[in-house]
Amino acid sequence: MNSEANANLIEQLKPMMMEPNFDEIFRKLTAKESNSTRFLLKMEVNRLASPCLRLIDLRDKSDSPCSEVIFGEQRHFLDEAARQDFETALALYRNHYTMGVYEHVMNMHQERRRRQRSLPNETEEIDELFKVPGIILGNYIRRTEERMNYSIKILVSQPQRRELVGSTLDLSISGARIKLPADHNFNLNQPLLVKLTELSDEFYFEDLQQGVEYQVADAQTKGDDCILRLKRISGSQKLGEMLANLIRGFKFRYKVDINDLLVNASGMGFERHYLPHYPHLPLFVERDSEQQYRANTLLLTRDNQRLLHHFVDEQEVNQLPAMLTNTRLQAVIEHPEEQAHALLFSFTYQINNSVFFYSATLAELQQHDLVALFLSFGANKSNWHVYRLYVNPIDHNQSYKSSILPGDDLTYSALTEQQLAHYTHILQMFDCTSFEAQLRYQRWQTDLKANELKRFGQEKITKTSIHPVSLQFSERRQEPRYAFKTQVSLLQDGKEISGITHDISSRGLQLDLTDAAEFESTKEFTVSFTKLQELSPKTKLQALAYRLVKQRKDGKTLHLCAVIGHEVHTGVDFLNRLIIHNRAKLSQLAEHNIEAKELADGLKNQLVRHLNSVPFMVEKTSRSFQIAAIGIGMQRDPISDRFACDRERKLLFDLSPLLSGGRLRQEIVLPIRQMRPQQNAKHIELFAVAVNMNSNRQLIRCKYIHEFHSIDEEIAYIKQAQQIGEFVAFRIYRAATGKPDMTYLQRELEYIRIHAAHREKQLEQMLWRIIGVGEITDISTEVPWRYPELHAAH
Repeated sequence: MNSEANANLIEQLKPMMMEPNFDEIFRKLTAKESNSTRFLLKMEVNRLASPCLRLIDLRDKSDSPCSEVIFGEQRHFLDEAARQDFETALALYRNHYTMGVYEHVMNMHQERRRRQRSLPNETEEIDELFKVPGIILGNYIRRTEERMNYSIKILVSQPQRRELVGSTLDLSISGARIKLPADHNFNLNQPLLVKLTELSDEFYFEDLQQGVEYQVADAQTKGDDCILRLKRISGSQKLGEMLANLIRGFKFRYKVDINDLLVNASGMGFERHYLPHYPHLPLFVERDSEQQYRANTLLLTRDNQRLLHHFVDEQEVNQLPAMLTNTRLQAVIEHPEEQAHALLFSFTYQINNSVFFYSATLAELQQHDLVALFLSFGANKSNWHVYRLYVNPIDHNQSYKSSILPGDDLTYSALTEQQLAHYTHILQMFDCTSFEAQLRYQRWQTDLKANELKRFGQEKITKTSIHPVSLQFSERRQEPRYAFKTQVSLLQDGKEISGITHDISSRGLQLDLTDAAEFESTKEFTVSFTKLQELSPKTKLQALAYRLVKQRKDGKTLHLCAVIGHEVHTGVDFLNRLIIHNRAKLSQLAEHNIEAKELADGLKNQLVRHLNSVPFMVEKTSRSFQIAAIGIGMQRDPISDRFACDRERKLLFDLSPLLSGGRLRQEIVLPIRQMRPQQNAKHIELFAVAVNMNSNRQLIRCKYIHEFHSIDEEIAYIKQAQQIGEFVAFRIYRAATGKPDMTYLQRELEYIRIHAAHREKQLEQMLWRIIGVGEITDISTEVPWRYPELHAAH
């Protein structure tokens, strides 16, 4: 028998290898073979079915992101395709990890790599190229305690319902994630009684024997399993202490769950690339004692400052408050479904070196039947602009601050918190103006006289009431520091010296040495709090690991930061408790412009939680360029919904309607490569048709503006789209990026590195691969008003 025939026979035998009657099946299938061939086949079959101890790690072998897959006591790192191959092979070998499983996964991976290398060039595109993940922005999941991936057997019950066997997926002091059969029949609105049976065998607590009550916070069904996120609502303090000790003691044996932190850090890394190029105006609205709405704070980015100059008069006074009157703000806030209130037209008129502003919403123009006059007259002025307004209420039940590491302060200073609490809404002004669009507006005609537009003249203000706040970039976020003096002793390489602290934070301290000394900045210190140790003999405050951040005054003043490892850093824990319990007595040191930095950070957090566009990142891979991810806000948005894939893959989006056929390279990649990071984002527009397909609105027939040959062709396209479905128009911004702002993520990266160094490395590599950013904005409401032929009645 030749080798090909042998291989075919082995493939036939594979599905039966783990069957109890395999020997009988083997004899029947190899009855015509010689004894030597049968012996060789049996050896190969036994080899494939033998247990495998090899780990599969594709992190440095795959262009796709890899995630951890735990099977038994082994941890593999597989990309999505390899994970599916792994599960398929496991099913073939009756859920045993064998040499056959290992070889199947590796062979399939090598075959995919071979096919990729055989592609003629990077312009040849495949469907999967445009399916991109979504990264959640603004959803800073806060953990006040660590969670541990810890799987143990549990028994779950409710009154009058049978007890079910399940298992934990992760465990924290006050919560857990558990897995139950999908047909559990529990009422998830009622508490569940959970018995941690494996813990009750090892630790005796009455709570464990009788069961602990948990409230269901979230539930998801995955195939035959139901994954429940639980919050503990019963149990004694001693049970909490036991769980805390369990998690602390098992950190070397079990993995601390960092998935939430990875989601947060990925989103924050995305933000630092995207926000410098945010092109719109985010304004924050208050309601005064007379119930009048006022937009009085503006968040400035690098790219939106040019837009702000649209509203400046000859005296350099910004007239934007006169445009955003209480009446207009009230209309767009109280009637968000009426889009005519959200479309704002504006132009300026100069007389005797004085600039006068005229503005009107579409609703106001329709009310006075002056649409044609305003559009035709205004579009012939040089400072013609069209704005789309988006307004979102601010949820004050959510923390303003993005404190995402366990033990972080949950609030800003009292002054900043008070200021943020005053804002009721965030209003975003999107500029829909372009030279080509202005030419189309100029085609409106009317017999009415321009004097009719006097009613839309803005009342000039002599002093602007809008306070601009600049977004901070490339700055390390600081913890609050408090003045506190106590004696300490430092030791490095046998050199010991004493000093006195000048100020402290939970993770760091500044101290003055008794004598100047030279220390090695790359080596750790051990710090002993000599006086505090005398006052707290039960807490170990000796020989704690710190590193040097910087030294001043010829080496006499040092700034130190705690080195946090797997074990709890008792210095951090002690100083954190000391600050919390004595906050009223301690004097907080005023950082330079700290309130302005905190306010900018709080406003930024509100902005990314209420995005009304879909940002994206472009990365350079080993083969070409691709969209790395899109940004998803905390609220469902209609733009990303149009690109959502099937329900099973909730955070996967298909951008092929916009980018296939070479458009990714032509419309996105090439413009970005010709730009510099300091340049403002540039945009391009496209039209599309949305039709109902498979109970979903699907985009078809996308066409970029420059692909039309005439205005009549554009009008015909819009009319046809409105007849067969829905007309959709997008504006796509794109800009080049510089190096990632890693200092902003330093604390999160250090924490991830401790618990999963490879995940931290993957995140860093992903951020360094980004060469450009952009965003997709919906201009479907505005575009039809460019064409008077579509509004014959006006």
